[in-house]
Amino acid sequence: MAKKRFAVIGSGSFGYYVAKALYENKNEVIAIDRNKERVQAIEPHCTSAVVQDVTNIEALKGLGLDEMDAVIVSTGANIKPSILICFHLSRLGIKRIIAKAEDDDHGEILKQLGATEIIRPGMDMAHRLALRLTSPNILEFLPLEEEYTIAQVGPPPSFVGKTLMELELRKRYQVNVIAIKELVPERFIMVPNSDFTVKDSDILIILGKESDLAKIRELK
Repeated sequence: MAKKRFAVIGSGSFGYYVAKALYENKNEVIAIDRNKERVQAIEPHCTSAVVQDVTNIEALKGLGLDEMDAVIVSTGANIKPSILICFHLSRLGIKRIIAKAEDDDHGEILKQLGATEIIRPGMDMAHRLALRLTSPNILEFLPLEEEYTIAQVGPPPSFVGKTLMELELRKRYQVNVIAIKELVPERFIMVPNSDFTVKDSDILIILGKESDLAKIRELK
């Protein structure tokens, strides 16, 4: 598989870990920050690190960002730099701009200025932690568009010993079991048959709206 190429603008806490994780996953990563100490800190964990104030469009032009698979904008709490950077990246024709936002209004402004994806790390992590703590049968989830989620669910006791046909999850809860992780014996089943009998050691991988998954989380 060909390496992907990413640029991470801003090497504060979030930008640092994004750049490092991308690099550790065998991608090419250029980290950019106007703070020399931050650049020195991230340098061992990326392909190249550059000291540059990219709120100036001329500074951006020489970095070859149009060749990247995505540019991640992760500046600090001062929202002005991220606004200028997203505006300039959009003018340069960058196709995928992922920007960290401080709040909803900030995110909406960045979208209007060309950001294709908005992330709210604190809010997203808070949501995941709250879900995991209050719903222990939800082991992990992957949010999708339009309120849909893929969740790994430990089966409620009322599911155990029943087949997927008997559970009628699509009819009762408007969700679909798309895969099952069997722990005993260890096996992964994609699109299980309707006659599959659920065991208490199984993990169900379910696609559905978060509101419908919440109904399953409440089951005993």
